[in-house]
Amino acid sequence: MIPRWRFILVFALLAGTTLFLHLHEDVAVPINRPFAELPRHHREWRMVSQSSFSTNVLKVLKPTDYIYRVYVNGDGVPVHIYVGYHSGGKESGGIHSPKHCMPGSGWYQAAEERVAVDLGGQSRVRLVKAVYQKGGDSELFLYWFQVKDRALSDEYSLKLYEIVNSMLYSRRESAFIRVSVPFNADRESAYAAGVAFIRDFYPLIMEFLPR
Repeated sequence: MIPRWRFILVFALLAGTTLFLHLHEDVAVPINRPFAELPRHHREWRMVSQSSFSTNVLKVLKPTDYIYRVYVNGDGVPVHIYVGYHSGGKESGGIHSPKHCMPGSGWYQAAEERVAVDLGGQSRVRLVKAVYQKGGDSELFLYWFQVKDRALSDEYSLKLYEIVNSMLYSRRESAFIRVSVPFNADRESAYAAGVAFIRDFYPLIMEFLPR
């Protein structure tokens, strides 16, 4: 039988955490530089299009800053990049996971796994590798959540670190980074293109995000 004092201790900790989160105010942390300054040409990659979201979509996502572009490599393979930054202030919304957004737009998840991408040297980024399908279209998604200097691959860790940073530093800023590659049958080639893009652009993206 679990001692009664343990239940009381857990309840007190949960109550204290809830009270703290409701009474204190998080600081809105500005982005280092606007995403519009992300290079349009970098190594073998060349930007071919850039899109802006509608007012209705922005009301739902509530990013502090975002960018949605399509790049192609020397072989003409298109790679889509979306980065949404959320400052943690009152006007900033929470991150929307593809698990919730994609099914609502008609896509269904065909596969998912968590992988670690080697960035060179001792650096790695842990991310979600997922395939979504809609009709005859297939697209590979590589995405993760960035909280300060941590790359997280699940929503539970994201919420945990947001709470910890809120309690310790009064800041809850985070970013959602998604790289996607449409493909027909060759999923591995799509994955290789996505990984190559991440390796080339990860250091650049980190320059925009506060640490």
